[in-house]
Amino acid sequence: MYDFCFTFPYGFVLLLGGLIGFLRKGSTSSLLGGAGSGLLLLLAGKLSLGSFHKGENNWFAFAIETVVSLAVTVVMGQRFKTTVKFMPPGMVFCIG
Repeated sequence: MYDFCFTFPYGFVLLLGGLIGFLRKGSTSSLLGGAGSGLLLLLAGKLSLGSFHKGENNWFAFAIETVVSLAVTVVMGQRFKTTVKFMPPGMVFCIG
């Protein structure tokens, strides 16, 4: 399975979660964190898919995907430990 097969769905989940958090609670940190990381993952997935069609490896896209995913997973894992709520930090931690 290729990296962009996971990057697109995960990016959409983060983007949607950031937008929902902003619309429901007015949280700009949710918008910047969720939507920003989701957009970065979608961009990296697009770069990776384009490289796949050319028959090349794109290590830059893979590095972006890895760093963003690790950062979101660490932040949400810490948030889950403090709040002990499954939604959204526990779910995002499990997906990451």
